Amino acid sequence: MPEPLAVRRQGGKVWSHIRKKWLTETPEETVRQDYLCTLVNEYGFDLNQIDEELEVTGRGSGRARADFIIWRTPKDKADSKNPLIVVECKSDNVTIRPSDYGQGDNYSRLTGARFFVTHNSRETKYWRVVHEKMPKSLEEISNIPHANADDKEIRELLSKLKTFKEDEFAELLHQCHNVIRNREKLDPAAAFDEIAKILFVKVYVERELRARRQRKNLFTVEYLDDQIAKNPINALFDQTKIAYEDERIFEHDEEIRLKLATGREIVRLLERYNLSDTSEDIKGIAFERFLGRTFRGEIGQFFTPRTIVEFMIRMIDPKEGDVICDPASGSGGFLIRFFEIVREQILADADDQYQRFKAELEKTGLDEEKKAAALRTKYAEINKTLDQRRPGSRMWQLANRCIYGTDANERMARTSKMNMIMHGDGHAGVHHHDGFLNVNGIFEGRFDAILTNPPFGATVEPSDVVHEADVATRREDQRRYEEEYGTQYAESLARVKAAVGKPIASLFELPRAAKSKTKTEVLFIERCLALLKPGGRLGIVLPEGVFNNQSLAYVREFCEDRGFLRAIISLPTETFFSSGASVKASLLFMQKFTPEEQAEYDRANGDARVEVEAKYADEIAAETDRLTEAYKAAKLARRTDEQKAHSSALREYRKRMDRLIAQETRSSLKEKFSYPIFFYQADKVGITATGGPDQNELIPNDNLPGDVSRSCLELYQKFRQNPESFSLSGLTK
Repeated sequence: MPEPLAVRRQGGKVWSHIRKKWLTETPEETVRQDYLCTLVNEYGFDLNQIDEELEVTGRGSGRARADFIIWRTPKDKADSKNPLIVVECKSDNVTIRPSDYGQGDNYSRLTGARFFVTHNSRETKYWRVVHEKMPKSLEEISNIPHANADDKEIRELLSKLKTFKEDEFAELLHQCHNVIRNREKLDPAAAFDEIAKILFVKVYVERELRARRQRKNLFTVEYLDDQIAKNPINALFDQTKIAYEDERIFEHDEEIRLKLATGREIVRLLERYNLSDTSEDIKGIAFERFLGRTFRGEIGQFFTPRTIVEFMIRMIDPKEGDVICDPASGSGGFLIRFFEIVREQILADADDQYQRFKAELEKTGLDEEKKAAALRTKYAEINKTLDQRRPGSRMWQLANRCIYGTDANERMARTSKMNMIMHGDGHAGVHHHDGFLNVNGIFEGRFDAILTNPPFGATVEPSDVVHEADVATRREDQRRYEEEYGTQYAESLARVKAAVGKPIASLFELPRAAKSKTKTEVLFIERCLALLKPGGRLGIVLPEGVFNNQSLAYVREFCEDRGFLRAIISLPTETFFSSGASVKASLLFMQKFTPEEQAEYDRANGDARVEVEAKYADEIAAETDRLTEAYKAAKLARRTDEQKAHSSALREYRKRMDRLIAQETRSSLKEKFSYPIFFYQADKVGITATGGPDQNELIPNDNLPGDVSRSCLELYQKFRQNPESFSLSGLTK
């Protein structure tokens, strides 16, 4: 067996195996030569069927050169036949953008190639070139053919859109689930738990193998059988538990409760996917589909549709440095999408830094070797900030210090961690804990953004008390958070410890009476506002009754007293049908007052109160005097019944006037502290009642309803920029 092709470097040069010469080692050139090794070693292509930096336009322009062009055979290349594949490489700092696809599309069309690849070390995307359509009609697929692929295999690959791979992986996970249920006779939830454990083992093993640069970096039955242990899968699970010990995903004595033969079968089924190499996009979407199918149909948990998650996160507009929390995190959808969007921002900024440095370097007049050395130094410097394993780096900070969530259901907390790992990590801040109570990094006044779809319809009973176990904190965790947040954390923990043995509702202002039941959604509204920093943004899914039931007016006023109501989006009834929920819901977006805004609001409230009280002062004094004198007269005359009647009338009068004053004060306050609020009634939100794709008017996309020219998000952004010019005609969809 021949030695695998390897990248050769020497004194600031890198060897081109195709052009047979040393090239200046720029970051871009390193990526290109590295991917050539992949094409040869993994796909089996011969160097004689590949060309590099080939001019494809005939104009002699250096910009019109493809990184690699690959023919079916060396003879096809020699005969100048149309190639099969065009490859465009970008440096690692580059976030591959649609503009890059257009360039590759053009190269592919000019050469007649049927496949196009965009690649850097962070991501590789594969496309089929639709020659029958206009340019920019690339369609993403799952892979490119290997060197020995026959016509049938090539046709199959061309037909496999990328979603096939996601569906395939999701279906594979469901097959594993069924194997466990059928062989071990476990209920659906227990079977899911065992799948999650094996997936954790697979992620751990494959990451370890990749870190050690093993050629065989796949968790296979062969690898499992090579373990020297009586129960090899549990031996690996023990190592996995140690690796994730800080996250406390598993108990120390927890085991994989499967027969060895069942465990081997699951490992065998999963062999075709390397969870270290498979893109987070494919892994994450597939895992979510598996979650939705399994939990919706068999375990009874509700999930927020991806279209709603995407819309809500875009409305909140996350930025690098924002700290987010979901106090009812479920499968982790909001946290994952936040992580993905901010990661894209960081990579784009890193790319911008590199490109600006490169442009400035071109003006210096340095020779090519010195410029390349400077580029390599800058590249390495930027990459340090992108290394997620490097404490303090931008990516590490995002994954470990900016994402927090909690779920009261142990299975869901574990599931969200698994889901986040599948999407590229960021799971360290997720806890199995009651979302109403402070834990570790989750406490009042700490978050820039809260996004949540809390459980609603249930109630918090007076008998639901804070237990000692709810406030138990490991000493190392307490020390870490005290160092990081100081007295703010210590005070937050003390508040919860002081509440041990007391009703959970006693920690909140909104419950109307100490011994009454309180709807969970009501407490979650207060909890979310409390968790936000001044100026923080909130996006929350709520049952429509919160917005229009007269009995819940006090909840709406509570919100108005603490922040700006930015937008209310009414969703169609069927939005959550496919997730198992039938309640009509709306989305509330708020922004918590800053201290200055709160002071201004309180002044306006005080002024309004003074004005209204002054308006009724004489009337109240006169009526109070009249009823008081009548009461005294009845008392002197010893007419007990009249005395009680006058006393009761005075109490009722004062209550009625208090209500009237409060109502008029609220009305006056809305005039004194007036600001615009965005309202929108959505009919199509991207998902049907059965869970299938549908037209979507919430965000910009290619499937807007016919009567909609601008999405809800675009209208909201326009509204926020200039509400005064946002006339009724501007509200037209």
